[in-house]
Amino acid sequence: MENPSQLIDARIEELGDWRGEMLAHIRTLIKKADPDVVEDWKWRGVPVWYHAGMICTGETYKKIVKVTFAKGASLDDPSGLFNTGLDGNTRRAIDIHEGDTIDDEAFTSLIHEAVALNTA
Repeated sequence: MENPSQLIDARIEELGDWRGEMLAHIRTLIKKADPDVVEDWKWRGVPVWYHAGMICTGETYKKIVKVTFAKGASLDDPSGLFNTGLDGNTRRAIDIHEGDTIDDEAFTSLIHEAVALNTA
């Protein structure tokens, strides 16, 4: 049985388009922001990143890559990366469409903040 990191690698390769490239980029940012992050594979094919609790998921759909922060409603997002799930009491998400870019610095700050919240 493959480990979660191998399954994520395979998913990125399987996508073979901008979604795979974006998922790989998001993954790289997460791992750089938190070298102690633990990768998992849940719900029939969703990459999940943990550190003392869930940080975020990386879902891929036909037209978007969705990064959902488990406790996003508790995170400060001064750059306005969160663009969906804004009415929820717990989660917040970033929908990324083909051609979109992500503010690496702001995303990294969200990862740091999510880890700090989980470890508090």
